[in-house]
Amino acid sequence: MTELVQKQPKNVADQHESGIVEKLKTHIELVFAIISGIFIFAGWLLLKLDLTTIAVPVFVLSYLIGGYFKAKEGLEDTIKEKELNVEMLMILAAIGAAIIGYWMEGAILIFIFALSGALETYTMNRSQKEISALMGIQPEEAVRIKGDSEERIHISMVEIGDHLLVKPGERVPSDGKIVSGESNIDEAAITGESIPLEKHKGDTVYAGTMNVNGSIVLEVTKPASETLFQKIINLVQNAQSEKSPSQQYLERFEGPYVKIVLVVVALMMFLPYFLLGWGWNETFYRAMILLVVASPCALVASVMPATLSAISNGARKGILFKGGVHLENLSHLQAIAFDKTGTLTRGKPEVTDVLVREGTDKSDFLFAVGSIESYSNHPLAHAITTYARKNSKKALQRPEQLDDKAGWGITGTIQQKKYYVGKADFVGNDAAHAFSEGAANKLASEGKTVVFVKDEEGIVGMIALKDVIRKETVEAIKRLQTLNVQSIMLTGDSRSTAEAIAGEASIQNFIAECLPEKKVDSVKELKKEYGVVAMVGDGINDAPALATANVGIAMGEGTDVALETADVVLMKNDLLKISEAIELSKRMNKIIKQNVIFSITVIMLLICSNFFQVIDLPFGVIGHEGSTILVILNGLRLLR
Repeated sequence: MTELVQKQPKNVADQHESGIVEKLKTHIELVFAIISGIFIFAGWLLLKLDLTTIAVPVFVLSYLIGGYFKAKEGLEDTIKEKELNVEMLMILAAIGAAIIGYWMEGAILIFIFALSGALETYTMNRSQKEISALMGIQPEEAVRIKGDSEERIHISMVEIGDHLLVKPGERVPSDGKIVSGESNIDEAAITGESIPLEKHKGDTVYAGTMNVNGSIVLEVTKPASETLFQKIINLVQNAQSEKSPSQQYLERFEGPYVKIVLVVVALMMFLPYFLLGWGWNETFYRAMILLVVASPCALVASVMPATLSAISNGARKGILFKGGVHLENLSHLQAIAFDKTGTLTRGKPEVTDVLVREGTDKSDFLFAVGSIESYSNHPLAHAITTYARKNSKKALQRPEQLDDKAGWGITGTIQQKKYYVGKADFVGNDAAHAFSEGAANKLASEGKTVVFVKDEEGIVGMIALKDVIRKETVEAIKRLQTLNVQSIMLTGDSRSTAEAIAGEASIQNFIAECLPEKKVDSVKELKKEYGVVAMVGDGINDAPALATANVGIAMGEGTDVALETADVVLMKNDLLKISEAIELSKRMNKIIKQNVIFSITVIMLLICSNFFQVIDLPFGVIGHEGSTILVILNGLRLLR
């Protein structure tokens, strides 16, 4: 085999130089802040040597270098939003300090303000490192197989239908299905699950996952821009740009607050001189300090770093939030409605009992029912078809006529004989429950779903199936109970069957005989009863109910359909992740409250200290900007 196309690697020295440049760009604000600090130190030394005329230009340089980014940001936002902001307050305070001769104090204000801004930028980048890490593991190249040759190509050149070779230790370059080979695939980047999964011919693999120990050849099913991996990256990036209600409120509050501060500062420049007997210099100096300490920098920074950190934390664990609003709402949940099939259960029911009318051949019965159900997409139909193929003496065939009544049953004609397959109400409730001495009631009490079959003569038989409860279901429900969140099961099963399954899952409340179109109404009723309600489903047929709930939670299992239908996506079908998401939400809201209370307290203390003339400008700056830095660092705790 030959390599036809290969991307040329960069020179090592060029890569090193490029890396240094990128790091400087990333930390340019911090570099400018440090240079500003150096000029302040130099100016201080010049003042000690009584070289004031030289010190002032040095402080001016400190102003210009340290204040560049914040002044630029403040002016751009002011022009765009037509609203003053905290950046402009800081610039005005520094200029005011310079006017009354406090050059060094003004420079210190600019320096610490620039330093806190640089640290804020750093923490924002830090909170997004999970997404950067995800993007970093996206393969840039793939090995395409053409006949007996291989070619290494850029990922953008991959097309649907291409066959790609993935060797041990390499990451899967694109979504696809395995056409040859088998291996263990580490899907931690997609689901957060650290244990590799065995993959065989016909199984689906996803871009960005790691091929652990065997060579496989996959057929590409999606272009690089539409892979599940890329959709996850886009989703979380969009979530980080979407602001939570708390953040939106604080941003609306910032504009009027800044105006109030400016009005109070304007009054502060004159009233103490006339009312309290302060000197003009002292009056103006205290007004500048007020301008600094009353700025809501810490308050504005109370929400966003915490929200971004929580979203990144969830992404690392396979919990994807579509925005801060959904993350914030989770902590207020009073109840969660669970779809039964595929959510509380594995979604793969198995046939447990088959009862037929006296004189009816069981093999012929399974042949007829299996043939009809083989053309239905209902989960129970698949189980019945699988069982029929194994236990019928004849190969299943295409029905001559078929009519699927969603949520009720299906009618079909096989060998010129018509059959009705479905619920008791679909085939005749009384006759169904009377069949075989009322066996249906006993089967239902065991948590089994009963499918009845009727022909022209009446009930010909019934098939009992049971969907196994997920192993983590009981523990997940118990955890929700400790969080004071009520669990409600929604199922289309009869009341007796639903009661048995609810008991097995430790759920006290359930809504039985809930047809798909009634799920939305059920969720609306639950919202009236409980207030804030979440809906958990598989993200496909539960989409309307997911949209109706305050928070829609989809069990993803690697499906991009789930990404499009819900507010929160569990990339691994693990119900325990729901309680983790709620706990993360509660932690986030708790930290945001801490930040808000702390920042307001600091602002009030600094304002009072300034009014009683017990604080100078440098200490006001340290107190104000220090509280901003502490608030940001407190939000970063959510990354753990």
